[in-house]
Amino acid sequence: MQQVKSETFLAGARLVDPRALPVPTRTPRQKLANRFNRAFVLHGGLIRRGVMIAALLAGCVALYQVREPIGMLANTVVGLAQGHSAQAGLAIGEIVISGQTLTSEQQIFDALGIQPHTSTLGFDVEAARQRIAELPAVETVTVRKTYPGDVAVVITEKEPVARWAVDGITFLIDGRGDQIGEAQGAYQELPLVIGDGAADDALVMIRALNGFPLLQEGLVALSRIADRRWDLIYDTGLRVQLPEQGVSQAMTRLVTYQNDYQLLDRDVSIIDLRIDNIVAVRPNKPAEDTEDSES
Repeated sequence: MQQVKSETFLAGARLVDPRALPVPTRTPRQKLANRFNRAFVLHGGLIRRGVMIAALLAGCVALYQVREPIGMLANTVVGLAQGHSAQAGLAIGEIVISGQTLTSEQQIFDALGIQPHTSTLGFDVEAARQRIAELPAVETVTVRKTYPGDVAVVITEKEPVARWAVDGITFLIDGRGDQIGEAQGAYQELPLVIGDGAADDALVMIRALNGFPLLQEGLVALSRIADRRWDLIYDTGLRVQLPEQGVSQAMTRLVTYQNDYQLLDRDVSIIDLRIDNIVAVRPNKPAEDTEDSES
């Protein structure tokens, strides 16, 4: 390439008044393009980031608009997979449940969530185990699937410690006072507690009473009074009022009175032990007094 020296360029130069030079006419489009080029040169980084953010927002909006069709498509694919697995001999055919007494089989089936065409491949063992574990009477549960199509459920239930009668229904309660099922006429050997708040403190009272077998003869129920203290109710209609504090000491005195005076066998309706070192009794009304009052 031939280089042209500045002297050569200047040799043909001539003086020109700048005001005489022509001014090119730019169209509105050219002006807009110039402004855009200038802005891009000065703020190119910000413009690129803005464009990326706008594109991401547009993509999110588009995905939100098609979320329902995508969900339906996913469910359809899962359903087809389940169906193919079932047709291949992997459908759940036998469910074996053991260990349950208070929990009905229907409750367990509902918690398992197994449908007619559910396959062992698609069955979520852990999710089913968690649902069964939330049932009131269940202490622990194991769910196991065995290919090609068996499911085994082994349950250990909470131990009922008493029956709690409230609002016309008798519930079974555990040591924490939680309802774990309805008695439905069974578990008659368990102590019966009645009254508001009786379930919460039943275990403490039952353990205290276990040290006094003599007081359990003919005992019908333990009645919680004002959620503060207990009464012993016997099949003869006798009510023994225990104190709020010093329950064991009061029952020890009652055993002494029974051994010495057969107090529990006397014709009394109430034995009041609420005051320390004092025993108050209320005799039953004679039959003639009852008849007179009725007449």
